[in-house]
Amino acid sequence: MTTEDKIALLRKMREQARLGGGQGRIDRQHQKGKMTARERVEKLLDPGSFRELDPLVTHRAVGFGVEERKPLGDSVVTGWGTIAGRQVYLFSQDFTVFGGSLSEVHAEKVCKVMDLAMKNGAPVIGLNDSGGARIQEGVVSLAGYAHIFLRNVLASGVVPQISAIMGPCAGGAVYSPAMTDFILMTKETSHMFITGPEVIKEVTREEVTFDELGGAMTHASRSGVAHFAAEDEEHCLALIRQLLSFLPQNNMEDPPSVPSGDPHDRSDETLKTVIPASSTVPYDVRGIIGSVVDEGQFLEIHQHWAENIVVGFGRFGGRATGIVANQPAVLAGVLDIDASRKAGRFVRFCDAFNIPVVTFVDVPGFLPGIDQEHNGIILNGAKLLWAYCEATVPKVTIITRKAYGGAYDVMSSKHIRGDISYAWPTAEIAVMGPEGAVSIIFRSELAAAEDPEAEKARLVEAYREQFANPYVAAGRGYVDDVIEPQETRPRIIEALDLLQNKRDANPPKKHGNIPL
Repeated sequence: MTTEDKIALLRKMREQARLGGGQGRIDRQHQKGKMTARERVEKLLDPGSFRELDPLVTHRAVGFGVEERKPLGDSVVTGWGTIAGRQVYLFSQDFTVFGGSLSEVHAEKVCKVMDLAMKNGAPVIGLNDSGGARIQEGVVSLAGYAHIFLRNVLASGVVPQISAIMGPCAGGAVYSPAMTDFILMTKETSHMFITGPEVIKEVTREEVTFDELGGAMTHASRSGVAHFAAEDEEHCLALIRQLLSFLPQNNMEDPPSVPSGDPHDRSDETLKTVIPASSTVPYDVRGIIGSVVDEGQFLEIHQHWAENIVVGFGRFGGRATGIVANQPAVLAGVLDIDASRKAGRFVRFCDAFNIPVVTFVDVPGFLPGIDQEHNGIILNGAKLLWAYCEATVPKVTIITRKAYGGAYDVMSSKHIRGDISYAWPTAEIAVMGPEGAVSIIFRSELAAAEDPEAEKARLVEAYREQFANPYVAAGRGYVDDVIEPQETRPRIIEALDLLQNKRDANPPKKHGNIPL
């Protein structure tokens, strides 16, 4: 065989590998509204940047007729490329080959790119579309999952890990995405669950559809498993690119900064009227966020889950920043179990990757109730407190209205190492709201009053004037200044500039014991 013949054979094998499970299965994938594994990679990465690893690998299993089918590359496409010129490593499961099921060599390919990502300090992206473990390989495929799980844990906090669920993801396969930093799901074409509808019906007699059990909106709004619910695959891949634009390559780098045409000293007069005259009237905190970040651009994370708190990424003066904000438009912005978990994990991610955190506070306290207590509001609320206490990144806090009780402490107060804390003139910083405080402090007086309602109204107003304002806290240095609302953006940018060389550290230890 001549050299030309050998080159021709290589080209034929590469073309065979690109076809995956064959044209028929590719057509069926398209009929379901799904791209193929390689089409997803090409859509996600910068044009022409993808370099594939192990395209000629084949499985080594025998039995049940599996040895008669040995597609080149097996059921996953792996390699590296660039997104906006920055290197990433990725794997894309190929549903056209054995339903994307995980075999021994499938796992080896994934582990190889994860190891390379760790060595070279670049993000790992997993595009998941798999029927689960390859049954014909038995425990070998289970071992393959475990090897991936271990790498997920070792890579956590070292390089960003992003999982896109673009088809089925069931059984043990769900735990790898669950240990990554962000999970995106596509509406109508993806689902995640430990056990499927058929097993649930068999065991518990409950009837449920695939989408109701583990669809994108179920996990984006009810379980909190998914951070994003994309409209389709193109939207999902665009979200990954957008998300990565805020993240550093690894934990040794600062987050990316981009030039901004939005003036650093821009003020916004509308902020003077955003807080309603009555402290019980809600407003949408996204309006405040949109008015202060560069060009109004805010990428919200977990938009549909625990909506009483808002988290996401924006830029201040070009600098990528994490934003946490109580949401008065939902449950008055109260902290409950889900909100604490949501914000706590987000703050820990930002801290792991050197991303400053700006916090907008309007919180009446923690949500009371038997259900909250019995389901662990104490432990879950402590997760958010832990996250803020532990974080050593720059932390800037803006108290817009209520900051009551223990929730005041938890929301990045100066007492837990908040660096710069400002309050608006509308801020109310106290142990509790005026009505509750008066009912407790003046219980006897109110009971003896001729007109209890009038007396309570008088006492509430007196309490509000004395305590429900930012000036007692400012007088003690618990907030650094009381600022006018319209100057919020320049004051945040000024604070972040001040803190750009901040150095802080926690005591040497193996790790803390966060209240899980």
